[in-house]
Amino acid sequence: MNEDDSKKTGGSFERDTDYIPDRITHEGRRPEHGPADVPLWPVEAGRYRLVAARACPWASRAIIVRQLLGLEDVISLGLCGPTHDLRSWTFDLDPGGVDPVLGIERLQQAYFARFPAYPKGITVPAVVDVPTGQVVTNDFPWITHDLFFEWREFHREDAPDLWPAELREEMEAVMKRVYTEVNNGVYRCGFASSQDAYDAAYDRLWTAMDWLEERLADRRYLMGETVTEADVRLFTTLVRFDPVYHGHFKCNRQKLTELPNLWRYARDLFALPGFGDTVDFDQIKTHYYSVHRGINPTGIVPQGPDLSVWTEPAGRHS
Repeated sequence: MNEDDSKKTGGSFERDTDYIPDRITHEGRRPEHGPADVPLWPVEAGRYRLVAARACPWASRAIIVRQLLGLEDVISLGLCGPTHDLRSWTFDLDPGGVDPVLGIERLQQAYFARFPAYPKGITVPAVVDVPTGQVVTNDFPWITHDLFFEWREFHREDAPDLWPAELREEMEAVMKRVYTEVNNGVYRCGFASSQDAYDAAYDRLWTAMDWLEERLADRRYLMGETVTEADVRLFTTLVRFDPVYHGHFKCNRQKLTELPNLWRYARDLFALPGFGDTVDFDQIKTHYYSVHRGINPTGIVPQGPDLSVWTEPAGRHS
């Protein structure tokens, strides 16, 4: 994602959530859930490219879900570098700084190919239609939702049930609280521009963190004994908490490593294929400390913390 287009009201950070609403659905069907009358694209193996960045928590959701479901050979993955300027995320990790499939240097080019005067921020994750080079959607909650519900025919046989039917209503409520209070809550702390706004954001964040610590006292994952989309959404914030949010965003009541249940839970997820092996701590730190010059004017990237602790056994299965 790119926080540059978000706004502040009375010193409080408000995320701009006006994304390209298109959906990719099985045979271009009208989905049962979500906004009506959005443009629809058909599921088609090999047609789309997921453009993401390992630095971005919102994009990391899509990277994780794509791998968990076994869609690597069905939807290709383009990775941007950890930093961006006001114009766009760039493909500086690729030879010559050009995405080898799309043939572009900036993700902005895919947005402009469809919307020549696109007025908003160029965000990841984005799904791009390879034949036309045009962006399809950057609506990150629906991207992962539809990877599960609409691409089922391409899932690997042992893919996890990320949206269990019997848990879906409760899971939606949990994910809503995780998003508003934790995923976005750390940003409200970091980008607050008044003391009152920061204090309110900090209190909201830690109320939610305490709720999660208690919830995980007697269950392995957020919804019980199996991994769901709710865990994916929480993990991308937790894995960035000590390296970035604790200090850089002033979320510093405690470190994640000082919260026993959340810390064991996060390491448990980190050890699973699709989670820890998609994380790049160097890119994460480089992104936040280099791009957010309003918070870190020098652009200095700290050496700590010690990240080897993530590979220590969690023992959550017991």
